[in-house]
Amino acid sequence: MFFEFGIKDAVDILLVGMILYYVYRLMRESRSLNVFVGIAIFIVVWLFVSQMLEMKLLGTILDKLVSVGVIALIVLFQDDIRKFLYNLGAHQRMRRWLKFFMPKHSSDKEKEQLKGDIMPIVMACMQMSKGKVGALIVMERSMNLGDIVSTGEVVNANINQRLIENIFFKNSPLHDGAMIISQHRIQAAGCILPVSHNLDIPKELGLRHRAALGMSQESDALVVIVSEETGGISVASGGQFRLRLSAEELESVLTEELL
Repeated sequence: MFFEFGIKDAVDILLVGMILYYVYRLMRESRSLNVFVGIAIFIVVWLFVSQMLEMKLLGTILDKLVSVGVIALIVLFQDDIRKFLYNLGAHQRMRRWLKFFMPKHSSDKEKEQLKGDIMPIVMACMQMSKGKVGALIVMERSMNLGDIVSTGEVVNANINQRLIENIFFKNSPLHDGAMIISQHRIQAAGCILPVSHNLDIPKELGLRHRAALGMSQESDALVVIVSEETGGISVASGGQFRLRLSAEELESVLTEELL
């Protein structure tokens, strides 16, 4: 019998290749690439021993290790698995389908509130940019950031330009952390964000940018960064940067993303 290779087999191979490539990228970003290579070598050896050589004793031992190893991998890489599932759900096409089935309608009052929230943030960022005052502002969207809020000091105040500038003033005890804005209020300041281990981040970008990217990778939050070194204003969203924004561009990005 000749080996029959059809369209279904081609699709099967393509899907497996895509999954392996995505897992490879995820492992590379989380600095677990050597673990990924080790797992791949173990699987090849297991298939070679059990399927091709048909060594029963060694094959049985490797089978048991594989069954136990799956549970061990879930425990060891639970954060990476959560990130993988989140990225899958946050993918643009997936979000379009979800919006089609579960459309969200914002009232005119809510839109006006959001517009009122944006201008103080833009004005504060421009003033801090001129004085080269570093800032990190996280704006919550659909994903709750209660766990991040709990790492800082509760503020629970109205969004105000002067308050934002005072919190990030260089002598302020809260200026090194991140500010969390949620439900039209400044919820907390001095918060700790997850840092991205992405090796593709430009060298000139500092720890604030890495924290902003990490936050945007693990949630759907919008993160505004003011660089202490250059005064440049950037926005991180969905694991991507928009760098060197002017006041008009910042206002446009925030309006587009939040409304």
